[in-house]
Amino acid sequence: MLDTRYRIEGISPLRGEISLGGAKNAALPCMCAALLTDEEVVLKNVPAISDVYSLLDIFTYLGVEHQLEGNTLKIKAENLECKTIPHDLVKKLRASILVLGPLLARCGEVKMAYPGGCVIGKRPVYAHIDSLVQLGAEDISNDEVLHLKGDIKNGEVILPEFSVTATENILMAAAYGNNKVHIKLAASEPHVQDLCDLLVSMGANIEGIGSHDLVIKGSKLSGTEHFVTTDYLEAGFFALAGILTGGDLRIKGFREEQMVSFMKTLSSLGAMWSVEDSVLHVKGGKSLKACNVKTNVFPGFPTDLQAAIGVAMTQASGVSRVFERMFEGRLGYLFELEKMGAHVEILNAHQALIIGPTQLRGRTVTSNDIRAGAGMVLAGLCARGETLITDVQYIERGYEKLEEKLRSVGARIERIEDGQVDSSHDYNKVERQKDSSM
Repeated sequence: MLDTRYRIEGISPLRGEISLGGAKNAALPCMCAALLTDEEVVLKNVPAISDVYSLLDIFTYLGVEHQLEGNTLKIKAENLECKTIPHDLVKKLRASILVLGPLLARCGEVKMAYPGGCVIGKRPVYAHIDSLVQLGAEDISNDEVLHLKGDIKNGEVILPEFSVTATENILMAAAYGNNKVHIKLAASEPHVQDLCDLLVSMGANIEGIGSHDLVIKGSKLSGTEHFVTTDYLEAGFFALAGILTGGDLRIKGFREEQMVSFMKTLSSLGAMWSVEDSVLHVKGGKSLKACNVKTNVFPGFPTDLQAAIGVAMTQASGVSRVFERMFEGRLGYLFELEKMGAHVEILNAHQALIIGPTQLRGRTVTSNDIRAGAGMVLAGLCARGETLITDVQYIERGYEKLEEKLRSVGARIERIEDGQVDSSHDYNKVERQKDSSM
């Protein structure tokens, strides 16, 4: 694997217009829903990212026809092969768990290795297994293989937690056939709603979309065409990029109803923003003030934007507090921010204090996961000097052509591979020399 990095020269105001791409977290379950019919499903606005390619590798293994041209993906599972999915195909992709429900419904049995993906804390598959067992599946898994067998029956599922992917698996399993399934404590994130919209267009009947209480009446599903919702996480990233660089950005394809909590937090920070005709307009240059953030299930503050807002807190005056309620591994990026000069106190796996404002300094930092990596990009954009971000393969699992979009609005960022790094641009070395002379 090539050693791919981002090199960023910071403090360059971002100005101009950016169009949001399709949401990774919506595209992947929609792709899996296409396994529920032998007719063609056409998905538009699919991001061309590594997670999509990894899922398509699984589809190829299962005999599923697919064609990706630009951001339009055609899927036809007419010749679906119901066979065990090996570890090599699922280890890179946590979302591979999303084939569980469709394959169980369509084949009556599913065998697969346990999924991989980002290491951000405990992400057990218990909720998936328990929920499908409640609907009649038999769990015969072992330590190596996740193995469910049986037909989905009418019934009620009470989820043990607000699990997005477990909710999506149940939705897909229940939509196939003539069953009626009631899901209580369902997740209601925008990407869950988008999957519901797709399943309805395929022929399912779903009541309660957008709530934590869903009723699904399944049917024989047919092919359809669906536009994947724009990425509200990308919107949050670009909004903060514009604000933290003192820029002036217009972000097209913005859906304010998906980001109420995030926008309230921007207001608490003292940031300038407005929305008109699905365009978010942000301006930097105004002093930011400390605030508190508690991540929560939708419509609460999204855990996937916690690292990004944490970077913003380094530029805010006062003591900001972060409460990460979803994953115990999501504060690891703060150690990277400390390398750049941030004043951080990590209280425990779920809480931290961030004291600002601090002028961040360019350093070599790593991308620990998709969203932490995006946070490091934000840090590099507002840091003095050069920042080198390693392990950007994580970032590129979730963001399509991120460096190209940033360059289009004035960012000084480049993507470099292997031996392309020029030591003459080692800002860390310069900073170390400065520090030693103080």
